[in-house]
Amino acid sequence: MNNHHRTCNSGAHRGLSARPLGHSAIVAACAMLSCLAGCNVGPDYHAPPVRVPAEFKSAVTPTAPVSRLGADWWKLFGDDGLTRLEESALAASPTLQAAAARVVEARAVARSVKSQFYPVITADPQATRSRSSGNLGRPAVTGNNFSIPFDLTYELDVWGRVRRSYENSQATAQAALDNYSVVVLTLTADVAQDYYQLRGLEAQEAILEESVKLYRDQLNLIDRQLKAGIASTLDLEQTQTLLSSALASKTDITRQRDDMEHAIAILTGRPPTDLSIARNPLLGAPPAVPPGLPADLLRRRPDVAAAEQNMVAANAAVGVAKANFYPVFQLTGAAGFESIDVQHLVDWESRFWSLGPSVSIPIFEGGKLDANLAQAKATFDEMNATYRGTVLTAIQDVEDSLNDLHMRAIASGQLKDTVDHAQKSLDLSVKLRNVGVDSSLQVIDADRTLLDNQLALVQTDTLRYVSTVLLIKAMGGGWEDAAGASATRPATLPADPILLSATQPAK
Repeated sequence: MNNHHRTCNSGAHRGLSARPLGHSAIVAACAMLSCLAGCNVGPDYHAPPVRVPAEFKSAVTPTAPVSRLGADWWKLFGDDGLTRLEESALAASPTLQAAAARVVEARAVARSVKSQFYPVITADPQATRSRSSGNLGRPAVTGNNFSIPFDLTYELDVWGRVRRSYENSQATAQAALDNYSVVVLTLTADVAQDYYQLRGLEAQEAILEESVKLYRDQLNLIDRQLKAGIASTLDLEQTQTLLSSALASKTDITRQRDDMEHAIAILTGRPPTDLSIARNPLLGAPPAVPPGLPADLLRRRPDVAAAEQNMVAANAAVGVAKANFYPVFQLTGAAGFESIDVQHLVDWESRFWSLGPSVSIPIFEGGKLDANLAQAKATFDEMNATYRGTVLTAIQDVEDSLNDLHMRAIASGQLKDTVDHAQKSLDLSVKLRNVGVDSSLQVIDADRTLLDNQLALVQTDTLRYVSTVLLIKAMGGGWEDAAGASATRPATLPADPILLSATQPAK
């Protein structure tokens, strides 16, 4: 970025130094010209180039642009329970409400800065009664004084200091709105992740419940066989161990499931006592989500958009710091009525007025202006690096989610085969035990193997759902059109006209 560039509507100032002007004639000429055509000192913003790959490395098939994924992206899963929780979170989350308040605050600051484009007019009516001293060589005088003065102050934005300040506040307000979208996306993704982890825990709970039932049936069988002399005490103890272990595991899974329900309650803005989610164990595979192209992330990810707006704001702050080296031109005036008699206060002869320009020229401030400019440039460099880092992180997030989905889908298929073989092994062991070929120890071992692989399969499938949610989050949540316009901003925060203005107000 060229930090010495400044934008002017005329070429009259192109040869001037960035330091305070020393000749009154030049100052006067600049002021007169600036009344006709303003000049913005400092750099104009240009989006920095970022290196974005053409394709995602972890994509199984070549990716293509994805035209639409609605703001209510969670409906892609076809789960009414999840949809109700997401809607509750958007309506009542304190975290989201705090983010919305920050947007309103930033917009108010932008409107406050915008007011600097207009003159400040104040009224200060006064009524006094006073007595002068009688020891000043003249008789003491007691009298009244009534006045209705109107004062005017207006800064001529010669160097664009106000315009750059407004540009900074606009970008800051837009960054607050983008950060609000980040909170929306994070909140909805957290609800979905916790929801599917809860459903996965319920599936594990159901498997353990079934195992407990089978172990109890097997324990009763071995007990009868022991009494008949065809089983050993070792068989009984091994089966009892499996039963106790399954009961302990089920208790812990239930604890984890309840804790997850509490977390979901907090995300939806209510105490845990107010939320009870009916059990519905996780079944099936998650929906497929095409990732689109890497370049789409620059438009869809609200954190990338916020990082760029922070850079825009920092760039404008450089312009403000440069403008502070130049003289400040102000137009001041006063007008009103003044009289010693309230009955004649508003008579035409009681009027008074004054009008004139003033110039404030920075001559020596002990290096303050240089330090402020250096700080503004360093802040821009920081925001530039942060933006590029945010883009890289966005690409990594998608790559990680794609890789996780691909590898976990493979692992799920392998575990399904393992579960099938383990089930066949258990069935065969039971048959062999029933005809006296195998002992109950082989059945116990087959039981344990089947249970372990069933739980591993459910855990992997749960992670596939979580990875799908993380992929959607990594892509920026919902978008509505082929241009990638973000759809993560609910209608509760409509776009503010102050953020949509393409031109600065007239000086």
